[in-house]
Amino acid sequence: MSRRKSTLKLTTGECIDEVQRLLREKLSHDSVTTQVFGLETQRRHLLDIIKRCVNMGESNSAIIIGPRGSGKSMILKSILEEVKLEDNVQDNLLEVHLNGLLQTDDKVALKEITRQLQLENTVGDKVFGSFAETLSFLLEALKSGDKKTSRPVLFILDEFDLFAHHKNQTLLYNLFDISQSAQTPIAVFGLTCRLDVIELLEKRVKSRFSHRQIHIFSSLSFDEYIDAFLDILSLPKTFPDKNFTKEWNSHIQSLNDDNITIDVLRRIYQNNKSIGALKRLLLLPVCRLSEDHPFIRSTDLLESCQYLTMDSKAAMLHGVSVLELCLIIAMKHLTTLYDGDPVNFQMVYNEYQKFIQRRGHSVQCYEKAVVLKAFEHLLALEMIKPADGGQRSQKEYRPMMLLVDAMQIDDALQKYPNCPTEVKQWNMTEFHA
Repeated sequence: MSRRKSTLKLTTGECIDEVQRLLREKLSHDSVTTQVFGLETQRRHLLDIIKRCVNMGESNSAIIIGPRGSGKSMILKSILEEVKLEDNVQDNLLEVHLNGLLQTDDKVALKEITRQLQLENTVGDKVFGSFAETLSFLLEALKSGDKKTSRPVLFILDEFDLFAHHKNQTLLYNLFDISQSAQTPIAVFGLTCRLDVIELLEKRVKSRFSHRQIHIFSSLSFDEYIDAFLDILSLPKTFPDKNFTKEWNSHIQSLNDDNITIDVLRRIYQNNKSIGALKRLLLLPVCRLSEDHPFIRSTDLLESCQYLTMDSKAAMLHGVSVLELCLIIAMKHLTTLYDGDPVNFQMVYNEYQKFIQRRGHSVQCYEKAVVLKAFEHLLALEMIKPADGGQRSQKEYRPMMLLVDAMQIDDALQKYPNCPTEVKQWNMTEFHA
């Protein structure tokens, strides 16, 4: 059966569908099948803590700190996948995943712990005097003998800093307290972006924390970044059609020699070294695969890069009206004249009127009320913002600041469909009061 499967030949369409399924899984679900790049030291440290808890019943706690997308969750997932392959761990290890954005107080967190440990029937209608009693009862229910034969529990607290805002930090106190005692073996891992997270903890919580901090700052070199690119896109040996696998992997290797591909990867690398950013770059090219377009091309990567690095403010400017463009140009000229000081609507309206009188034979003239409405729309789009700290003042005289720069305006005018020539010329003209 296995020999027949290994020599299976699929149609091109079936191959593409299977490729998309595999690669989308890699790109969209933090797949742990891809190699962990640039974080080997941190991974070994975490693996040692988890193995000590699982195999020796040694409780511990640690906080994993790093910016978003740096690989905090990915490392933990890859370690758990590895640990679960051991025979004595598969049916023994328990995991509890909590998130500070979802479990907003300790009662909600306790319900979630009970649900994930599947102990709803054990708790039943019992009444407990405190949070600590309830948690202790839950963990006691998992014991199957002494410390060595009790089922180890891993608590993974995402957005850990938000748990520090819970009343009295009861959940953290009890988890860290149990991890310091000789009760059920547990390991508590907090994942956070905040470097000052320890300062948020109460004194009694700090005293029970192991003070083990693991910092995840990717030190990926560009060569390792390219290796990650090739690793993500390459098909595994288990892919059904061996001929297509060979052809696909050969094509992916050839991308590595393409100057456009290298330039795109370098641009993304210089902006964001995380594997998450690389996966976002590859998602669009993978989704565009079809029978007519069976392989990823360097131009697909270039187009995806342009989408990812697109200036959102400049893109929004492409959708505003000609009147709103005129107001932005008027505001730009006034801001330059007054060295960046705020300007109000009345000043902008006066400049708009001057432009209409000088060159506006091809630009429609609007009444003041309509112009004010357009100005308010720019405020709603956050192209401009009040500079008076929220103080109430008459609409026409409220000081405003422009939130788009000259380069963004120039780019928008170049790409704006059917933009009047007079408006473009006005933008390029040096302003004089």
